[in-house]
Amino acid sequence: MTTRQERRLPAPSEHARHWPLDPGIVYLNHGSFGACPTPVLEAQAEYRDRLESGPVQFLHRDLIGHLDEARADLARFVGAEPEELTFVPNATTGVSTVLRSLEFRPGDELLTTNHEYNACRNALDFVAGRSGARVAIAEIPFPVESPGRIIEAILQLVSPRTKLGLFDHVTSLTGMVMPIAEIVGALAERGIDTMVDGAHAPGMVPLDISAIGPAYYTGNCHKWLCAPKGAALLYVRRDLQDSIRPLTISHGANAPIEDRSRFRMEFDWTGTHDPTAYLSVPHAIRFMGGLLPGGWPELMEANRGLALAARRMLCERFGVPPACPDEMVGTLASIPLERGPYRFTTMRLAFDPVEDELREVYRIEVPVLDCPDGPGSILRIAAQIYNSTAQYEYLADALERALAARRDD
Repeated sequence: MTTRQERRLPAPSEHARHWPLDPGIVYLNHGSFGACPTPVLEAQAEYRDRLESGPVQFLHRDLIGHLDEARADLARFVGAEPEELTFVPNATTGVSTVLRSLEFRPGDELLTTNHEYNACRNALDFVAGRSGARVAIAEIPFPVESPGRIIEAILQLVSPRTKLGLFDHVTSLTGMVMPIAEIVGALAERGIDTMVDGAHAPGMVPLDISAIGPAYYTGNCHKWLCAPKGAALLYVRRDLQDSIRPLTISHGANAPIEDRSRFRMEFDWTGTHDPTAYLSVPHAIRFMGGLLPGGWPELMEANRGLALAARRMLCERFGVPPACPDEMVGTLASIPLERGPYRFTTMRLAFDPVEDELREVYRIEVPVLDCPDGPGSILRIAAQIYNSTAQYEYLADALERALAARRDD
């Protein structure tokens, strides 16, 4: 590995002043865990102060009203009714909540793709193994030439035994925006419910859950919405809510029902926890939507434009074609690279050691992942409003040196 040296790092955009990110790191990995702006963290701190100054008042008397207000703001943003939404800590929890609530029988088939996020695929395997159901995996090539190829691969595996589909809205490993409305619609025509893992979607792409029409939808608020860590949404269609229970069964299971559903009673209180990330979501929506004159539409389009421009530059620099059409790019983009040796993390993600080189030598935080179903390793870039074109140009130079050094070893 090249020896680390002091380097002059490229400047981020003017908006970076709103984030407490380490200025000594070129941060091009917003997609993994998001990053929360300082004003939103300050709003969360105010909620925490109120919580700790009067825990009983806040949690026992005030929390339900606060949750109702936060849920209403989030529902408007994602195109759903407030009564169809509940808060969960993350999208993985949302997926497991639905899968572990449903009942499957031996011979049932649960349909997904080879791009499904590993944690959620594990949940699918767990419930299938417990019930005797089978997981059917649609093989989607990467690179992929069109959204139609994805729909075709999925529908080829639909059978009379198919009971549920689980699909990413935006794939985690490769960052592709899936034709999710078409997938959901095609399965609905065949009488099959769909659970959409929209971990990356809120704040990355315009989102209208009602228009998509899934049975279940989950999405993180801590990624592209830039809310604090530990805030996500779970949508459950109203006619299905009686069958969906929280992972933790608590007081709501037998609490007297007055002005709210059993679904709401169960999910609003699953035990003592810190709800301030949930309550800060409206602050994130307002803050991020106020950064540019055109609000959220302009912000999402600016981030997407930055991702596309960076992808185009990197593909040209390394002589590789784009891995998917422009229409399938949101604010994440993957560039295929030559495969190197890789290492596993505790989350079973396989990383190319070039990632370590970029971090330790060039001070760039960006994932270089092994793509077992693709041509080799992939560089996955993210584009958030705090990033700049100069940062991606610096990445290209550093990556060129790192790959050249590996070939020389």
